[in-house]
Amino acid sequence: MSTTAEAQLSLMQRLWIYQAERFPLAKTAVLLAVFTAAGLSLSAHLGGRPLPSIWVFVAVWLVAIGFLFQLRVADEFKDFDDDSRYRPERPVPRGLVSLKLLRRLGLGAGGLAIVLSLSISPLLLLPLALVWLWLGLMTAEFFVPAWLKARPLLYLVSHMAIMAFIDFYVTAAEWLPHAALPPPGIWIFVILSCVNGCVLEFGRKTWAPESERPGVETYSALYGPGRSAAIWAGCCALSYILVGCIGTLAGAGIIIWVLGLAALLPILWLAGRFMRQPDVAGQKRIDLAAGLWVFACYVMVGLAGPLS
Repeated sequence: MSTTAEAQLSLMQRLWIYQAERFPLAKTAVLLAVFTAAGLSLSAHLGGRPLPSIWVFVAVWLVAIGFLFQLRVADEFKDFDDDSRYRPERPVPRGLVSLKLLRRLGLGAGGLAIVLSLSISPLLLLPLALVWLWLGLMTAEFFVPAWLKARPLLYLVSHMAIMAFIDFYVTAAEWLPHAALPPPGIWIFVILSCVNGCVLEFGRKTWAPESERPGVETYSALYGPGRSAAIWAGCCALSYILVGCIGTLAGAGIIIWVLGLAALLPILWLAGRFMRQPDVAGQKRIDLAAGLWVFACYVMVGLAGPLS
């Protein structure tokens, strides 16, 4: 659809196109449903408490969707200059939606998060504020943007760290109304989410040589396609170990280790194939497999308690 034709569309139609291109709502909602359910269920199991109410699951899921949308909005602001120069086909530079509109939607998501958090416990406002504090620092690139961007791995770690704060919020919705501290073992879930963030990030930025574009930063351009795929596979292997540890802690170790290995082997095969033949088809497989692997990890975490 041409830019002129898009300008004639209604706001809802333009937002629908935006989400399809930049924030695929269906895929995001499903992944976050599994992620939040796994965190809440694991926290309850490790704390020896019954599962929270359905409303807690729904409310935390909606807040988590809001978090990721706010992350996307923050990225739109940070990347606007580069997108306008190198990726003018993206929704904001081409005029489909404006930064002003996205800011309003992000603030609206924040207001909804406050209401939903209060419906569970006023204590949740603290972990909610911590997520937003880190998001603000990320948006400002920790006030050293040039220095940070010159160090890609440090940049990645500093941005993936927000998953720890999101995890803290998600699990706190279960344990904070009952205890001052999270149950032992939750920290493994927190680390898992940070590693899985790296799985997704390397998965979507490991490209075939013919896909690389000037001004577009990818890990395959930085490290080479083979090494980038190897790092991606290593992140998947690390998350497998963490899932296995969670399964052991929850009392379902053997089952989770076996299930995880069955899911990991195709991942390692895909990485090896791309390392030998880095083509566009392999690039798309890795991107898809990254999402499926993370989904499988959280399914296994969610099953760890019931299978114990």
